[in-house]
Amino acid sequence: MSVGYRLSPADIAVTCRAFLDSPPRRPLGAGRPGRFLTVIAADGHPLADVGRAVERAVFEPAFGNDADTMTSEYGPYEQRSLFFVVLDRRTGRPAGATRVIAGVGAQVKTIADAPAHIGRSAGEILDAHGMRGQTIWDFATVAVLPAYRGRRYGLTVSSLLYRTFAVAGTRAGVEHAVVMLDVRAWRNMTLIGNRLYPLAGSAPFAYLGSADTRALYARIPDFVPDMTRQAAALRGFGDGYAGRIPGRGWRRPLARLVAANVAHRIATGRTLDENIVYA
Repeated sequence: MSVGYRLSPADIAVTCRAFLDSPPRRPLGAGRPGRFLTVIAADGHPLADVGRAVERAVFEPAFGNDADTMTSEYGPYEQRSLFFVVLDRRTGRPAGATRVIAGVGAQVKTIADAPAHIGRSAGEILDAHGMRGQTIWDFATVAVLPAYRGRRYGLTVSSLLYRTFAVAGTRAGVEHAVVMLDVRAWRNMTLIGNRLYPLAGSAPFAYLGSADTRALYARIPDFVPDMTRQAAALRGFGDGYAGRIPGRGWRRPLARLVAANVAHRIATGRTLDENIVYA
């Protein structure tokens, strides 16, 4: 069983530094490397446990999900998990992580968990979105450590995680994605252009400490074109964009510009692809 949820800060630092000091991998894109590096690591790689440690560090204070809870919730899916771990080259420590669970039907956590909350069977969910017998990627967790949130680093770290999901999913030939998002994450992803459909027409519900969670479906091949269109709409002057611009007064046009830039950056991979590698 993985010990990642209980890794000490010293073990995390040693694991991250060992990878950063190893021979460099070829990145997904050409360009000048930045401060942050995203590593795509399968279960069994040392950085997968770093990803688990990041999950706990974020979800325990936010939702009360301690190591025992994480082990109980994700233990059945560990061998199907793929981790995107963002490393800070300057400090040699992690900045964020995403877990993807790959499988068919109820082999992924969202399809297994959703029926108890939305009143639809797994079969009804699969049929509603044409997923029966198809490989699904479950965007199971997104975690950014507190020190890397906010304007200075947060957009870069989260953009790397979203771009990695889009690119890695496309390269793997996966069409279907499912996710459970709390309301804040749902608003953010909608604003950058991700078309997220309620799973089998479901309504929000409480889940793992979040009072407002949505079970959602998306098509991975649509991510890049949808974000490209969203970026163009946000840079225009009309209202033909998805989502809601946050803030009031002068903050609204600034938030709109930031969202446009983030959508464009994730869609094109500009300054991101040169910082994404497979372990």
